[in-house]
Amino acid sequence: MAGSGTATLRDRPDILLRVEHLVVEFPAGRRATVHAVSDVSFDVARGETLGLVGESGCGKSTTGRTILQLPRPTSGSVVFDGVELTAIGGEELRRLRPRIQLIFQDPIASLNPRRRIVDIVAEPLAIAGVKEGVRHRVNQLLEEVALDTEAADRRPHQLSGGQCQRVSIARALVQEPKLLICDEPVSALDVSVQAQILNLLEDLKARHGLTMVFISHDLAVVKNVSDRVAVMYLGKLCEVAPAEDLYRAPLHPYTNILLASIPSPERASGDGAAGTRAAGELPSPIDPPSGCRFRTRCPRAQDRCAAEEPVMRELRPGHFAACHFPVEEPGEV
Repeated sequence: MAGSGTATLRDRPDILLRVEHLVVEFPAGRRATVHAVSDVSFDVARGETLGLVGESGCGKSTTGRTILQLPRPTSGSVVFDGVELTAIGGEELRRLRPRIQLIFQDPIASLNPRRRIVDIVAEPLAIAGVKEGVRHRVNQLLEEVALDTEAADRRPHQLSGGQCQRVSIARALVQEPKLLICDEPVSALDVSVQAQILNLLEDLKARHGLTMVFISHDLAVVKNVSDRVAVMYLGKLCEVAPAEDLYRAPLHPYTNILLASIPSPERASGDGAAGTRAAGELPSPIDPPSGCRFRTRCPRAQDRCAAEEPVMRELRPGHFAACHFPVEEPGEV
């Protein structure tokens, strides 16, 4: 899908994160390679939230972790606040990492069950050698994430999943990061709790001046929190656009199918543009299809899609898609 171009990258002074030609590959047995992320480029401006969306196994979580150099990319560039992260290591990288924090998918599994909440939230400060005002800072953050300060002396098993995710958010914010990478932060939570956490993240973003990369498999989840949305399929970007434009009029058939799969009263009653879904199973990242990687499941695929990889191009102002035969009308198959 997306070719070797970097069409989606913007030339503006307030870009905090710029990912360019990112490639992440893993060995898989004899002479086999998992092509987890293949030539991905995007940027995030200060104060912006980029939603990174796609099916499980598309490479979105690997992309998020690679920004932190966990793992190191096979090739490509990751520039954060003017620093090329792929070119530094050791102590220099450790000093910079507190400015980029990651919130994990499973809030309970990401917390040490033997430690008290106060120690979990304060751990980054302890590692940094901070000793004064730690308890005050922890209590302040617990209040900001809407947890009673009495929770500080409890352990994770004494809290609900939503409360544990609030603890994870407090821990991520304790060193005042500039960039927050949220890796499926609400997928393990009940729907009612999801809304609370999403609203909390929005409030904290405004309060702390955060920039966010919000990773999810669900376009409905990122709809109200993202300024721009980048859609991934099998290791490649297929569409990047302002959130409002992408939801109103998607250009890539894969995005169109994802949007059509979001439950709504109209679809429940049999009306609307439902009935569109990707055929078959997600191909293996070890042996991805030639040309367009989505072509084996695409209702619009033609011979050109197998022979030629489509390049990311601007089809509307600020709206990019990598498709030879883009969708012209919302709901079109």
